[in-house]
Amino acid sequence: MSQEAKLQPPKTEPPSTGGTAKANVPKLSAQGVSFYYGSFKALHGISLDMREKRITALIGPSGCGKSTFLRTLNRMHETVRGTRLEGRIFLDGSDILEEEVTAVRLKVGMVFQRSNPFPKSIFENVAYGLHVNGFRGGRQGVREVVERSLHKAALWDEVKDKLHQSAFGLSGGQQQRLCIARALAVDPEVLLLDEPCSALDPIATAKIEDLLFELKSETTIVIVTHNMQQAARVSDYTGFFLLGKLIEFDSTNTIFQNPAQKETEDYVTGRFG
Repeated sequence: MSQEAKLQPPKTEPPSTGGTAKANVPKLSAQGVSFYYGSFKALHGISLDMREKRITALIGPSGCGKSTFLRTLNRMHETVRGTRLEGRIFLDGSDILEEEVTAVRLKVGMVFQRSNPFPKSIFENVAYGLHVNGFRGGRQGVREVVERSLHKAALWDEVKDKLHQSAFGLSGGQQQRLCIARALAVDPEVLLLDEPCSALDPIATAKIEDLLFELKSETTIVIVTHNMQQAARVSDYTGFFLLGKLIEFDSTNTIFQNPAQKETEDYVTGRFG
């Protein structure tokens, strides 16, 4: 690999994969994002465009900043004291750092590494966001949204006869899909997933991956994963993070088959990480 290739900055706009012009306009865009935990600089000037109705995977070794970056995309970082963000993040051209945070999180939902159902029934878990945000569709409207969200999360057939039972009675994989249904109930435009399959068995993981393929027809998805095979299977674009920097960003096929940076090549081929 030439020295010239080594010095190239990561692409922020991956090449077109065809389709309409709208598909090539970034839904979510980070521009020069740096992030600090106290005096420690965890992210270094990250610029990255995430395409509408596509799946973007973020990969890299533990501690490289990918989960930190994910949390900036719906301002979840603000829940951690002593942190500071520099740069700008745009959703459909509007800077989310200048909007009301609750409105941002309605548009940009998040599912965490470990399923975190509330100590409520399956039904109330999904309906929670509707109640909190003043949904005005009445009881019938709530029931319709809950059923639709569970269908979207590929969970309805498994829970339709026990909606008023505790969510803690579900398996780990079912709980994670319940959390996805809860996020989908408020119709987010973007769904962020932080290692959603790390604690699941292969069968549950396959169900989540199948679900992601279905969801991307209507939702922009950004997923952090340590599983490179998963990134290769589910994503359209992949960004490789290392030591708080975005080393390379391109179509997933390019990242895994013909990366421009030696660090990326070493990571995806298993030479480190």
